[in-house]
Amino acid sequence: MEPGDSLMDHLDFTTTVARDGYVWWYVDGMSDDGDHGLTIIAFIGSVFSPYYARARRRGDGDPENFVSINVALYGKGGKRWAMTERAQGALARSCLNLRIGPSELSVDGDDLVIRIDETTVPWPRRLRGDIRVRPELRTSRTFELDADGRHRWAPIAPRCRLDVDMQAPARSWSGLGYLDRNQGDRPLEEDFSYWDWSRANIGSETAILYDVVRRDGTEKAIALRIDEAAGMLETAPPPRYALPTNGWRVPRRTQTEGGAAIIETLEDTPFYSRSTLRTQLEGKTVTAMHESLSLDRFRQPWVQTLLPFRMPRRN
Repeated sequence: MEPGDSLMDHLDFTTTVARDGYVWWYVDGMSDDGDHGLTIIAFIGSVFSPYYARARRRGDGDPENFVSINVALYGKGGKRWAMTERAQGALARSCLNLRIGPSELSVDGDDLVIRIDETTVPWPRRLRGDIRVRPELRTSRTFELDADGRHRWAPIAPRCRLDVDMQAPARSWSGLGYLDRNQGDRPLEEDFSYWDWSRANIGSETAILYDVVRRDGTEKAIALRIDEAAGMLETAPPPRYALPTNGWRVPRRTQTEGGAAIIETLEDTPFYSRSTLRTQLEGKTVTAMHESLSLDRFRQPWVQTLLPFRMPRRN
C-alpha cells in the first residue's frame, strides 16, 4: 500500500454502489494443518440473488435492499453454509464497520475482524464465531475487468493470517488466507459470460490468476506475483488448461505452467464451482484456491428457480 494508506481506506465500507450494481468483500483461508477452511463474502447488491434480479427487471434495483453475508466452512466436522439475504433495514455501515443483519465486519487497527451470527441452509443450524484477518502482504492497485471500467477488482491483502474462533460449530484454527474487494456498476451477467480465478502461496510469495470472458467475446487474463520485498509484479499469464466439469457440468479451466488436478470440489452448484487444485506455478507444485463462474448458466430460468433454496430472504 502507498504510504499513509490504511486497511480502512481500501475496504471502503462507505462506497457508493450504483443502481443495479454491487460491491462485495471476500475472505478465504485454510488452516495450517489443512483440516479446515472457510470463505466469507459480504454483499451489497447481492450479485447472485434471484430477488435482486427480479427487482432490476422491474426497475427497482436498489443494491442496499439486497444485502447478505455468505459463510461457508469446510473440512473436518463437515461443511456448513449460510447465505440469508436481507433488506435495507438490516444494513448499517461506517468507515470502520459494515453490519448486515446480526453479522459484522470491523476494522481494528490494521486488522479486519469478522463476527458471524448466521443460520445455515438447508438444515437450520447456528453458525456463530469470530475471525481475525491480519494482512501480511497488501496492495493498493485496482484492476478493471471490462473495457469500460464498469467492473473493478482490488486484491487488498493477497496474503493474510487468519485466526478463527467458531463457537457454533466449535472449531478453532489458524492459517493463511486472502482478502479482496469487487465492485461493479452493472449486473455481472450483462458484461461477462464466464470467469475463473485462483490464488496460491509459493513460499513467501502469493500468485493470483484472474481470467474473464466478456459478453462481447473478448477476454482478459491477469497474472500477479506479490511478495513483501518486490511488491506486485504483473506477469504474462500461463497457458489455459481445461479442468473436468463439476457435478452440474459447469465448465472449469485454470491457468497453469504444466497441468492441474482438482483436489476437492468445495462448492458444486448449477453455475459456480469452488475447488482446491494441485497446479504448477513458477516451476513448483502448489495448492491453489480456485473458482469458476458460468454467467451464461446463471441466466437460465431453471437456475434462477433453484437459487432461493440456498438463499432465503428476510425482509
